[in-house]
Amino acid sequence: SRTIMNNYKQFTISTIPFNPELLSGLLWELEISGINETETFLTAYTNDADAVTAEDIKVLLEKMKAENLIETYVIEEGSVENKNWNEEWEKNINVIEITDNIVIKPSFKPYNNTGNKLVITIDPKMSFGTGEHQTTKLMIGLIEEYVKGNERVLDIGSGTGVLAIAAIKLGAKEAIAVDNDEWCKLNGEENVKVNSLEDKIKCVLGVAADIEEDNFDLIVANINKHILFDIAKTVYEKTKKTGKVLLSGLLNIDEIETVSYYTSQGFRLIEKRKMDEWSALVLEK
Repeated sequence: SRTIMNNYKQFTISTIPFNPELLSGLLWELEISGINETETFLTAYTNDADAVTAEDIKVLLEKMKAENLIETYVIEEGSVENKNWNEEWEKNINVIEITDNIVIKPSFKPYNNTGNKLVITIDPKMSFGTGEHQTTKLMIGLIEEYVKGNERVLDIGSGTGVLAIAAIKLGAKEAIAVDNDEWCKLNGEENVKVNSLEDKIKCVLGVAADIEEDNFDLIVANINKHILFDIAKTVYEKTKKTGKVLLSGLLNIDEIETVSYYTSQGFRLIEKRKMDEWSALVLEK
């Protein structure tokens, strides 16, 4: 399953001041496939030679400059072979404590589960959703709160499949994980399998509107703001009357606009949470 893409373009970006969260939040609005963060710079990968240019990134950084978020920046472009990317990635993946009770770990790292925690195994490959990101932590914390047992769940823009897997491990009955990236579908299936949940989670290649099922008890979406707006109507149609919707991928500055848009589509806000500059929302019909 690793032969789909051979070469990636890689952009190494450093800014002064360096705010990796804000920068990665903005970069995800481009056709980025993966982001690797270090103390001083950030590397963005694209799996399609034509998807993103240095010029696209420059436009974004110039905008940050104009808004006085950064003073200067440097972009370096290169390419990287598939194989190295995964090795690099694996070196950087850790066991992550998501909440007091939930841990995410890669299959290749040992973990001594003395505290009897719920362990989710995720090998991220190229997909977004390693658990490192604040939005993943926010979403899993909310899933832990809102899954009471036996729910039918839809995970939109599922990436590694981590949210669907978390929902099932926390007691949901079945889940559909949909992503429009072929790589994410494969990676989602691998992660579902490594957690032995093939009978409960179906991974689908496509977008929210492609899902024929509806009446979901819980819909989760941790994706870009503009996609959250695009899918609002579909999400409304697919949510059960008493269902809940959990949204993230939102910067705090986008929260008010998102709430008001979803309110106009027939939802009401019941809870919100923040971590650093990220927000997550809980809505109901």
